[in-house]
Amino acid sequence: MEASSLTYAASDAPGVPNPSPVGNVARPGPKTGRNCHLPIKKAAIADAHAPSVAIPLRFVVTGILSLFVGVIWLAFRPDILATYHYNQYVIAVTHLFVLGWISSVIMGAMYQLVPVALETRLHSERLARWHFVLHLIGFAGMVAMFWIWDMKQVGHFGSIFGAGVALFAYNLVRTLARIPRWNVIAFGIASALFWLVTTMLAGLFLASAKCWPQINPFEPTASMHAHAHLGVVGFFVMMLVAVSYKLVPMFTLSELQNPRRAFASIVLLNAGLLGLFVTILIGSSWKLAFTLVIIAGLGLYGRELFAILHARKRPALDWGLKQFLTAISLLVPTSVMAVVLCWPKLPATELTAQLENVYGLVALLGVITLAILGMLYKIVPFLVWYTSYSKQIGRSKVPSLSDLYSERLQIISFALFIVGLAAASISTALSAERIVQWSCVVLVLSLAVFAVNMGKILSHLFRPRLAPLSIPSPASRV
Repeated sequence: MEASSLTYAASDAPGVPNPSPVGNVARPGPKTGRNCHLPIKKAAIADAHAPSVAIPLRFVVTGILSLFVGVIWLAFRPDILATYHYNQYVIAVTHLFVLGWISSVIMGAMYQLVPVALETRLHSERLARWHFVLHLIGFAGMVAMFWIWDMKQVGHFGSIFGAGVALFAYNLVRTLARIPRWNVIAFGIASALFWLVTTMLAGLFLASAKCWPQINPFEPTASMHAHAHLGVVGFFVMMLVAVSYKLVPMFTLSELQNPRRAFASIVLLNAGLLGLFVTILIGSSWKLAFTLVIIAGLGLYGRELFAILHARKRPALDWGLKQFLTAISLLVPTSVMAVVLCWPKLPATELTAQLENVYGLVALLGVITLAILGMLYKIVPFLVWYTSYSKQIGRSKVPSLSDLYSERLQIISFALFIVGLAAASISTALSAERIVQWSCVVLVLSLAVFAVNMGKILSHLFRPRLAPLSIPSPASRV
């Protein structure tokens, strides 16, 4: 495994000694799994590649706040899920989730993970800071204008958001151009960036078409569905697949087992999405065939993920990875719903209309959100630990990554989320507003527990928990 991978993995692995502050000479220190530390040489490798942690953290915090607001919004307005999705309120809340929550966290994580995973430097931290300003103004304005259905202003704020996307894509493309050798991870990230830019352009076109309907030759609902699949499959799922080919081996002490199979999964996702986008737009029954192509790509991804886990050297899976793998397993019911909804001559009934709501709910709050929440328990502790404690190695006794948060709270949050998601999915299908409302209350409770745990982690930025090193006495050395 590369040294940069060990930067993340070794910091919580048992048996890693406390290093000396000089060179690579290790001196005696605690060797238990709860008090193990990151070797200075490997920490220096991460420092050489990673940008300032303030950049990813501001995106992550913005995303978590947006998720909170979105779920509370649903709790107060359960009709958003219990009625057909083609209205201004559904579109507003959906963009809060996809732009404010999911895009914020993914973009912030990419600024940290891409340089480290591909062993290069981020092209420009200054561009990343400007991107955050444009991103925040853009998505907040879009959500507000969607709610009052002022499409002209949606276009204006969408242009601001699009400028941020352009900076993000340019920054990462220039970063990818520096890597010495391309691999499946780089190919997947580049594909996701392409679909992100395409989704943004399609969204601006749709906003313009609401002001000037004559410029859009396609049926409005079909245009909206095609745009949604570009973003969810092309950017979110593609980035999830590509990055997990690096993170899952990193956190389980394993490695990619079959690069050809992994590469094929990315190719099938790209080919299937291109065909699906066109066939949804023109209302062709061939959209079922391209849906199956995407499912085949996800099947190869699942097979490779299983092989990676089977070959792992760390036998126990922590709750962050369990949560991530639960999210990946939800791709199965999501794929089944996709096949049903693409079925030729599917009757347009109230149930099938509500099934579209469930399909979007499980994809966004099930697959994508649950996967991100699981990985945040891996990424945020490392960012905070590295900022607060990496320079104290050999000077003080510092906590391990798992000491930064409560595993018990993590399990409670996970359990509440699963219960709330399951209840919300069933009640949405049945258009049962009251049950939708209480389901969203459970989701809010889950996120409240999650926020408490994230607060415990972030508190180490302001109040590091350092303790003196226990140096053996001369008598104990004899």
